[in-house]
Amino acid sequence: MLLTIDVGNTNVTMGVFEGDVLRGTFRMTTKQPRTSDEYGFQICGILEHRGIKAEGIHAVIVASVVPDIMHSLSSGIIKYLNVRPLVVSAGVKTGIRIVTENPKEIGPDRIVDAVAGYELAKGAAIVVDFGTATTYDLIGPNGTFEAGVTAPGIETAGRSLWGGAAMLPAIEIRKPSSILAKETISSMQAGLVYGAIGQTEYIVRRMKEESGHENAKVVATGGLGRIIAEETDVIDVYDPDLTLTGLRLIYEKNRKRV
Repeated sequence: MLLTIDVGNTNVTMGVFEGDVLRGTFRMTTKQPRTSDEYGFQICGILEHRGIKAEGIHAVIVASVVPDIMHSLSSGIIKYLNVRPLVVSAGVKTGIRIVTENPKEIGPDRIVDAVAGYELAKGAAIVVDFGTATTYDLIGPNGTFEAGVTAPGIETAGRSLWGGAAMLPAIEIRKPSSILAKETISSMQAGLVYGAIGQTEYIVRRMKEESGHENAKVVATGGLGRIIAEETDVIDVYDPDLTLTGLRLIYEKNRKRV
């Protein structure tokens, strides 16, 4: 089985594939410092709890936007799973050609999403990831990473809102029954959710217009992406496991070198 690991700024998300079937997913927080033994022990413990034998993991692939934890995480994987992980970085085959001004600026998480989005769309795609940041990435019909837009994530915007205004409380982010809010909590929910919907619609339509890829399929992922996807017709597909699928696809392209 293949263990795929997406290290984001907020969470470490993991998925176990048996062939192309996702057997299970789990998460741990990124911000808590851990030793290699803690990473290894926790990963093995979670796998066992889910009924997956640690010794059944034959390969691991990691995409990370948090370099500081990679030494401990990689060491823990090697010590406890007896597997050297493939890390998505320069030199790894992805099938995506980056044609932006500085390809090295494109994070591995966005490349992984692009791989999965392009495979799903079978052509031009706009991949929207609602994470710590909300990112919009344009993939051309020939698999070229052409452009990207980066905006504050919905939760990031929310924390800024109630963290910077003493009279505003921390709230659950969900769509209120109406945009015509009549009290503080629903007014904040309306601003965050409907604001994100409006942003998504405008950015997607503008990207299609300026690129000429009017038929690009829009693929969304990320925890809060489901809320937005259900409220707009500009998103064609919502896939919460898009990044994990992208990691599996990249592993398959590099299987011979692992």
